[in-house]
Amino acid sequence: MPFYPLVKILMSTSNMNREDLKKIKGIGDKLADRILKELKGEKELIKVVENREVDRLVQIEGISQRKAIEIINNLLGNPLPQFLKGEGAYKIYQDIIDKIIPYANTPHSRNRILLLHPRKDPKWIEKHLDMVMDSKKMVHKLPIQKIRKLLKNIKMPENVKPKFNPTRAILTENEEDYERLIKKGLNQYHPILLNPENFELKEYEIITYVYSEGLFEIETAPNIIMVHSRAEKHQIVPETILDYFRENKKLFKKTLKLRRLLGMETILGEIIDTLEDLEESETKQDLEEIVNSIKSEADEKLEKHIKKIKLEGEEILKILDKGTTSKIDNIFEKIIREAVKKLKKETGIDFNPYMKSYPLKIDEKELQRAEEIEFSKKTIKTFEKKVKAAEKLSKLKTKAEKEIKEIIEFDYKLALGCFAAKYKLEKPQITNKINLKKALHLNLIPKENSEKIQRINYKLDNKENISLLTGANSGGKTTLLETIAQTIILAQMGLPVPAKKAQIKIFDEIHLHTKEKTLNAGEFESFLRTFTSTLINKKQKLILLDEIEAITELEAAVKILSTFIELIKNSKSYAIIVTHMAHEISKEINIRIDGIEAKGLDENYNLIVNRTPKMNHLAKSTPELILKMLHEKSKGKTKKIYAKILEKFK
Repeated sequence: MPFYPLVKILMSTSNMNREDLKKIKGIGDKLADRILKELKGEKELIKVVENREVDRLVQIEGISQRKAIEIINNLLGNPLPQFLKGEGAYKIYQDIIDKIIPYANTPHSRNRILLLHPRKDPKWIEKHLDMVMDSKKMVHKLPIQKIRKLLKNIKMPENVKPKFNPTRAILTENEEDYERLIKKGLNQYHPILLNPENFELKEYEIITYVYSEGLFEIETAPNIIMVHSRAEKHQIVPETILDYFRENKKLFKKTLKLRRLLGMETILGEIIDTLEDLEESETKQDLEEIVNSIKSEADEKLEKHIKKIKLEGEEILKILDKGTTSKIDNIFEKIIREAVKKLKKETGIDFNPYMKSYPLKIDEKELQRAEEIEFSKKTIKTFEKKVKAAEKLSKLKTKAEKEIKEIIEFDYKLALGCFAAKYKLEKPQITNKINLKKALHLNLIPKENSEKIQRINYKLDNKENISLLTGANSGGKTTLLETIAQTIILAQMGLPVPAKKAQIKIFDEIHLHTKEKTLNAGEFESFLRTFTSTLINKKQKLILLDEIEAITELEAAVKILSTFIELIKNSKSYAIIVTHMAHEISKEINIRIDGIEAKGLDENYNLIVNRTPKMNHLAKSTPELILKMLHEKSKGKTKKIYAKILEKFK
């Protein structure tokens, strides 16, 4: 787990510039200039950072997702270590982030969550809280699983690299047009020709002739499309627009489904219809296949009609002499006429490839002539459709990207709404005190319905801004500290909290120091230095200490804690100290003592505890109850040892 340095100066986002970017590891002159160029200046950079728009930075060449997060964190001055003090506080924060992340479906949402941190601005906190609570309500009304499946990995549309097609060419008349088209980047799509030889033109299936004076006499060529030199880029090569929409078609389709599910207006249906209409028109017509299909039908008709003919002697002699009769001729003429009519209807080309014989023969030259006509008509028609589609789609591009961005931003709201709904979180009230009603640790909420779990109440205010928490081992003292830490961190992140009702105070810092390890001499000195400097500064702090008497011997620990308590009492900070030395400390200083009392063991030898601390009550740690529980649940020699220890308590 990364841990940020404790001291960092928060950078004002109002004056970010090129030099600030260069201070970030891995960003030199070129990348800093590229960032500012792509974002169109420092004002937009400030906006991107303040809105945590990781996806905007990722679109810039040379910036990965990890780098984008690093840039935003650095330009914000790494706000986390300024608020979270002590590894315990950071662990609580990280656990909250880890619980939210699984509800994110898009890279944007995950990035926004990773950048979500506690703030001190009440207006921002209130606004963000209202958004999350609205999202929580929305979650119960929507087909969430279906929506989350569609949202999976949705991101902003990607700009596509030009696809070079060497079978087509662009023909120009002069060097000026030639240079202009290259500057437009059209040479990345097709070869651009200037004063080519006739044999060169035959190498290409289709040629787009960009003319200004019409110097080339090529009107009769079937593979030529003529476009004026003043035409727009997409009117010469429609793929400059179409490729972007084709490449992102699946994304547009998913977003369309999502917006319809959410009851949102959308123009994405127009984009899909335009693309599919274009795909349909680009389907190649197999002329030879159509000709042969109609021929087969005609052959069947010929056979059927000819079998019905009754010939007389004179007609038989005529067949022997000339190979046919007027009756047979009439049948051929009628059936071929019908076949040609059907052929024109299906292909749009007026031609007759059928030669009189049985079965009918195909005139290959006539078929080739028709194929050339068909190719020319199809080429021009398809090109015109592409240009028309490109013009329409180019006008819809900005709206389409806005709609996708709205869906991506919706996923962030949905993720937080799902998290709030899953953990039954409620909106806290921002006040000048801490007052929790029916609060519960986040880790216990999923178990609440299946196990006997108690919610707790607790409060601190400006009059009683510090308390000592005493009581039963395994009674929930550490859990209470963590619940309070979770509540404050969540609230200042603009998120609802794990309590039925909560009043919270906004703090500048939260300190959580736990009993996880006994400090050695060097660590003891480091703790004293850090904590003393913490008490000197005037920031409003929430200080949560969990049995830190292990830092030194009992008598010294009492004196040190008593001094810390006195300093905290006379400040605007709040503190809760879990300790087994409350009785000794109370002799040194007047302080509120709260206790979590164990009443005994239930039929399964589990502790019976009222998890809500009793105010102004010194509770016993009751180690004998823990020993009794272990004694009852153990066997053999281990049981005898516990029994011997219990004898000492009588």
